[in-house]
Amino acid sequence: MFQFSFIFLLFFFGASILGLIAFTTARRIESFVKSFPLNELTFRVYQLEKKVAELQKLLAASAPAPSSPAPATPETPQLHPPAPGVSPQPAPPTLPPRPPPSPPNISKQPSAPDLEALIGGRWFNRIGIIALLFAISYFLKLAFDNNWIGPAGRVAIGIFLGVLMLPWSEWLLTRGYIYFSEGIAGLGEATLFVAVWAGCQYYTLFTQQTGFVALVLVTILTAFLALRRDSQRIAFLSLLGGLLTPALMSTGKNEQIVLFSYLLCLGAAALIVSWRRNWQSLLPLIFVGSHLYFWQWYDSFYHRALFLERTIVFASLFFFLYAAGPALRAFHHIDLTNMDLLLVVANAVVYSAALYTLLWPADRWPLTLLFLLLAACHLTVAGLLPDSSSSSSPLPRFLYLGLAVTFATLAIPTKFDGNTLTIAFALEGSALAWAGLRTHGALLRPAGYILLAIAALRLMLQPPAAYTFLWNERFATYLVLIAGLLVPLWAASSSSATSAPSQGGVSLHAASNPSSRADLAQRAIPLHSPPATFSSGLEAEIASLSVATNFFALLALSLEFWDYLGRGSASSDHSLAQHLAISILWTCYAAALIAAGLVRQSALLRWQALALLGVAVAKVFLYDLASLDRVYRILSFFILGSVLLAVSFLYTRRPSRSGSP
Repeated sequence: MFQFSFIFLLFFFGASILGLIAFTTARRIESFVKSFPLNELTFRVYQLEKKVAELQKLLAASAPAPSSPAPATPETPQLHPPAPGVSPQPAPPTLPPRPPPSPPNISKQPSAPDLEALIGGRWFNRIGIIALLFAISYFLKLAFDNNWIGPAGRVAIGIFLGVLMLPWSEWLLTRGYIYFSEGIAGLGEATLFVAVWAGCQYYTLFTQQTGFVALVLVTILTAFLALRRDSQRIAFLSLLGGLLTPALMSTGKNEQIVLFSYLLCLGAAALIVSWRRNWQSLLPLIFVGSHLYFWQWYDSFYHRALFLERTIVFASLFFFLYAAGPALRAFHHIDLTNMDLLLVVANAVVYSAALYTLLWPADRWPLTLLFLLLAACHLTVAGLLPDSSSSSSPLPRFLYLGLAVTFATLAIPTKFDGNTLTIAFALEGSALAWAGLRTHGALLRPAGYILLAIAALRLMLQPPAAYTFLWNERFATYLVLIAGLLVPLWAASSSSATSAPSQGGVSLHAASNPSSRADLAQRAIPLHSPPATFSSGLEAEIASLSVATNFFALLALSLEFWDYLGRGSASSDHSLAQHLAISILWTCYAAALIAAGLVRQSALLRWQALALLGVAVAKVFLYDLASLDRVYRILSFFILGSVLLAVSFLYTRRPSRSGSP
């Protein structure tokens, strides 16, 4: 009891003392500003006018009278030098001089209170107020200690002081003290909150329900003052008080419906006020406060069998409530601020974490559907935003597209696992890369390539089983991955073929037309020159996709032949057959690439073939020559030599064909 009484008195009267000191200080600054600069400026203007009048008098006395009406150039009168800093202004000589203005009834020095008035009028006033506040504080403490003022009286005093501060803040506002009046209004709200809390929780004068209603009314009253004064700071304090109300009036029991419904109503009110008045500080405050209550309730009372569906509904309502503000701005084509973008990201992250916590791993299908719904919602908002061709920043559009892609990607591992997850990543990555190339989306293509890379790494690090030759899950997964790479490769090639016209390059039609081959030879176009001029970025993508496609195709075939010839007993014949098969496979694959490159006039394919032939030559001469038996060695060298001679013949014969009509 003693500790609360002391804190109560210290809080109220300490705040009152600080308020009075701030008020008197503001009045002193105001009087100082009104007295000193105005009098000083008036005195200087008077001195300037006096000097101007003296100069005009000198000009009128020294000017000669006109002798004849004939035009003549009058002599310039010699004037006494004027006072420094003042430029003379000539006046007509016939006008009488203007009399000097009478001096104003002011002193030449700024007015200021003397020492006696300062001590007696100001210092003693403030000291007297502080002394009276100390006397009242000690009297109230004595009354509290001796129970002269009971709990009801103490609460009534707090409520009276809190209510009294609200009209006082209105009076201060009419006097021009805007910031000071807002501070007094916030102090009044805090005083009412403490008084109601003390009467409810400390003295138990009334129930928690009554205290809750009282604090809600105080919050509404403070919000009304904020709207009436158009003050975002008072609105922030009102919203903060509304967030503190459930904590101050908590019963320690599970009140999920009441708590979350109250927070939703408070958030809806904050959203409406923030939208109408463009007050950006309200939504982040209610967002943080609501989720703090949500996770505190989850930690204390959540039980899956009792509250799962209801909790998911409330979590979804919270998400759509806080996503509505930025979505409304996007719908009305209003630029999103940094606070809006931060709220969008935080809202998506917190909601996805809540869904994962509530549904994983028992309810994987609902979690997948909710993630897909989130992806669709963010994609819709991205479509409402202005495109990058307008003057608006493209960052909000990229952000919503990125969140849509992220949720669509998260939907895959929530439902699938193992090799199915690898296939799903490959298909989604291929679709995103294709869409990015078709729509020139700067975000979709990197996201698609990342998913394709994840699928490739999963397939190489965690390959599925392969028990039969070619007809197995591993080879089928490699085929899906290769198809996923071919789709963006085809889209990139199509985009590059319809891009800027060729500047010195050779088109596919010109390369395949016999009538233009002689012209190509005369222009000395190298055999490996590209068929068209593409942008460097798109050309690099085409090259990377082509190399990756051939790499995984060769890897899949190599694994199949290696495992097929390695089945059975682990004898030396099986190992020799495996190495011979790899050498033959690589040589034949390189020959196929050479043929495809020549037919399609693709230097990229031909260079890949030459590189693969180099690897095959190195393997045959460095490994097969030393490790294989005589028959395997002969076969390996024979096939390699035959292919190399065929390739050499094609490269030697091609210039003569180009020169033929």
